[in-house]
Amino acid sequence: MTRRNFLLSTAALAAPAAGAAQIRLGFDSYSIRAFKWKAIQLLDYTASKRLDAIQLSSLDDYESFEPAYLQKVKDHAARLGISIDGGIGCVCPTANQWSNRNGSPEDYILKGLRIAKAVGASSMRCFLGNSNDRTVNGPIEKHMERTIAVFRSVRARALDTGVRIALENHSGDMQAREVRTIIEESGKDAVGSCLDTGNPMPVMEDPQVTLEILGPYVITTHIRDSAVFEHPRGAAYQWVALGDGSVDFKRFVARYRELCPNAAMQLEIITGRPPQVVPYFEAGHWKAFQNANAAEFARFVALARNGHPFMGTMVIAGTAKQPAQIEAALQEQQRTDLERSFEYAKKQLDVGLRWKA
Repeated sequence: MTRRNFLLSTAALAAPAAGAAQIRLGFDSYSIRAFKWKAIQLLDYTASKRLDAIQLSSLDDYESFEPAYLQKVKDHAARLGISIDGGIGCVCPTANQWSNRNGSPEDYILKGLRIAKAVGASSMRCFLGNSNDRTVNGPIEKHMERTIAVFRSVRARALDTGVRIALENHSGDMQAREVRTIIEESGKDAVGSCLDTGNPMPVMEDPQVTLEILGPYVITTHIRDSAVFEHPRGAAYQWVALGDGSVDFKRFVARYRELCPNAAMQLEIITGRPPQVVPYFEAGHWKAFQNANAAEFARFVALARNGHPFMGTMVIAGTAKQPAQIEAALQEQQRTDLERSFEYAKKQLDVGLRWKA
């Protein structure tokens, strides 16, 4: 293949074919959490970046739950032409992240659905737990069963709201097949997927596999890149800005247009964290993954083999409180990396509607 033909074929992959779905572009509010902005500020920022959507993924994004305030948020989004996806946190009562301060899981979900409906959202993201629910608090199957029971108990009332529950594959808790099991057994008319492309890394899954399995169920997303590479203990990964990592997002977006064209591509950019090791060469690691699919694991191994560490500049957050100067740098890094990711999505992936207007 000549260089000219190679460039032409690459351009064809990046740009949607004639008549292909045009994907809305937005972001998850967690991406710029350090600014502590509330819904109205977040909507104004979304509009200033010529985006189509936002996911208000936490109830902390609201100043109030009073109907008048929620109507104000809904009206403001409508004036700006921005669609909202809602969100809450952990909904599994046996998971280590569950908090009794939320009441019962059922009440927490229904509260989140009511708020999501009030601001005009059609989906509400939530999650089961994290990687500890596979290991020290495992096995994951017991938490899956409990989550299914919770979702079934609220199904009829959820359907009444017209807002679908979007279960995230969250922070190392589940592989895509496990998320799909919960969705199907809970009732896919009420429960769908919040597809996260960073969280497949700790569960040894190529995001392309995650997309292929969950694509038909996707109603909202968390999209971010990861630098993935081989390590003496198996592999390692680090979350990075879109385009800085190892994931082939041109290929990913081409398939995304086919499988879930109606779901906004909500960027959840998380940087400032060190690389994490996935020790799949160690026998003990597999105790938490006894039902893993070998062919899908092989695709993750290939991703790591073909991947690379992140060689750019990044401020890394420590576990202890940082000096004010470091906190300020981390805050600005959140905004800078998110905005770099917007530009990559728009110009390299041809995602987003408003920026072309």
